[in-house]
Amino acid sequence: MLLLSCKKERLDSYVWKELHVKATAYNSIIYQTNSKPFIAAWGDTLQPGMKVIAVSNDLLKLGLKHNTPVKIKGLDSIYLVKDKMHSRKRKQIDIYMGTDLRKARKWGIKKVKIYYAILKSELPKDSIP
Repeated sequence: MLLLSCKKERLDSYVWKELHVKATAYNSIIYQTNSKPFIAAWGDTLQPGMKVIAVSNDLLKLGLKHNTPVKIKGLDSIYLVKDKMHSRKRKQIDIYMGTDLRKARKWGIKKVKIYYAILKSELPKDSIP
């Protein structure tokens, strides 16, 4: 199970939350990021092929923090939150597409449903189902 290898936690240790967001794509290119385009916000080194997303700052407050597993409806893999977006962005994710500009442009801008995992141990006791 991919999720187990990502977080070293049991599947029943999580609560999955649902959210509708705008989804764009980004690449490890200086003009899209900064002078170190393969280094993400928390210091992770990105490599083409990794299943990674960046999140807007408002989503951090909802629990989509560093290394949170995320399922994106319509895509097969589980993505990990490894990067943050500019503070002006709201209710948005950015899907990492390595250095493939054509793939990122083809993705464009979409509205998607995501499911993100929060450890039950990090939820208030009265909110655990």
